[in-house]
Amino acid sequence: MNLSVEQLFQHLWQQYISINPQAERIQKLLNQRGETVINDHIALRTFNTEKLGLINIASIFLNKGYEVIKEYDFVKKRLSGIHLEHTENPNHPKVFISELRTEEFSDELQETIAGIDDQIDKINVMQDLFLTSGRTWNLTFEQYIQLLRESEYAAWTAAFGYRANHFTMSLNHLTTFFKLEDLNDFLLDNGFTLNESSGLIKGTPEQFLEQSSTMAAPVNLEFDHSTHVIPGCFYEFAKRYPMPKTGKLYQGFIAASADKIFESTNR
Repeated sequence: MNLSVEQLFQHLWQQYISINPQAERIQKLLNQRGETVINDHIALRTFNTEKLGLINIASIFLNKGYEVIKEYDFVKKRLSGIHLEHTENPNHPKVFISELRTEEFSDELQETIAGIDDQIDKINVMQDLFLTSGRTWNLTFEQYIQLLRESEYAAWTAAFGYRANHFTMSLNHLTTFFKLEDLNDFLLDNGFTLNESSGLIKGTPEQFLEQSSTMAAPVNLEFDHSTHVIPGCFYEFAKRYPMPKTGKLYQGFIAASADKIFESTNR
């Protein structure tokens, strides 16, 4: 199925809120204040195997008018990443895709990921709806725990498969909140739990980007032969600042901040 950009994001959103209803609740609370929520970007996770490498995942967006803007290196978590923007329509959300550098982990982890890759048909990876296919491979809870011991990122991706890891609301498009601190206070007052790693707000105005996020909502997930409650998806919030020379809002990402946002899915 060849989807438009709008249709693809709608599929991703519906799949996302099915396991992260807190995002929909937050949107409803803001709508009650007269706000219209605009999505800044989405994030996807994958492994650097031949079939599942980030450039294969990115090809779906490249075929819809997106281009790769910048590459990122997350040394501590052993991840590589890219962000994409639409070449003609700046209103389309940015896309952030990261991949686990599996060769930097144990043989056991590599064997588990290779087993996942073996169960994937490469032709399917190139289809639009692969991004919303979820987990299409066998995985035991014991394998999940083994992955978790080495990499939360690996465990989450193996457990949940292909879906938006998170959507990100643009604070710049809100009219009743101007500071990320005020939005965070509003969310806390309404009972949402936020990511406190390195503080509630990651980044600074001097870096031209501030970010915060909820902690991932728990999900009752089926594994082979058992069901367990594990962290699912989270909702992120971003405020971008104008660049001094051009006056245009900064559109990139800060690796150190993103590194802490990743921890929103920690157990």
